Formats: sequence, C-alpha cells, structure tokens
Amino acid sequence: MPPAPPPQSPPPAYQALCSHTHLFPGARCRLQGLPHPEAFAADPEPVDVHLRFSDGTAAPADLRGDPATLTVAAHTTAAGTPLDESAWFVKGFTLDRDEVEMTIGARAPSPPPAAAG
Repeated sequence: MPPAPPPQSPPPAYQALCSHTHLFPGARCRLQGLPHPEAFAADPEPVDVHLRFSDGTAAPADLRGDPATLTVAAHTTAAGTPLDESAWFVKGFTLDRDEVEMTIGARAPSPPPAAAG
C-alpha cells in the first residue's frame, strides 16, 4: 500500500489593515501579503482574511462569492462595543504597489443561523 500523502496546510489568512474601528459603506481595508496582488485586484479569489482595525482589535473574516462578500466574525471593539457577525459587499479592489485596497460597499444579507440538530 503506498504511503498516505502528507496533510496539506490550510491556506493562509491574509492580513487586512482597516482604516477605521469598524466597517461601513466606504470604509477601506488594505490586503497584505497576497502572492499576486495585481491578478487578485483584477479578479479576486476566495481567501481567508485577518482584519486589523484602527483601534488595535482584530477579527477573522472570509472573502467569497460573486459579488465579492466579506463576512466578519463577531468581535468587540477596543471601546467594549460588541459587534455581531456581519457580511458586506465589496464595492471594489484597487492595486496599490504590493497591496490590494478593498472598498466596503453595502451590508449583505447575513447567512441564516445553523439549524440545531
């Protein structure tokens, strides 16, 4: 019997520096460390994201779909404000040197809660 292939590492979560303490239409986040930022800006692929907000807090998120939608996990701001999970359409992607700036658009419908089972 041939040996099992080595387990694959999960894809990395790319850091995104956000210009504010929370997301809203028009907010901007700069994706860093993408292997091919020019290609990503032209045709974004699904990726896991680690958002870092201007108040020093962070939240995991994922970028998926067409239209591109950023789903952010529930988290608490540095001021102590709890924010529920939220989903946002991404209005656009712009290449800036080796980073890609995402401009947040309107709120997207949140996925329905998982059924208890």
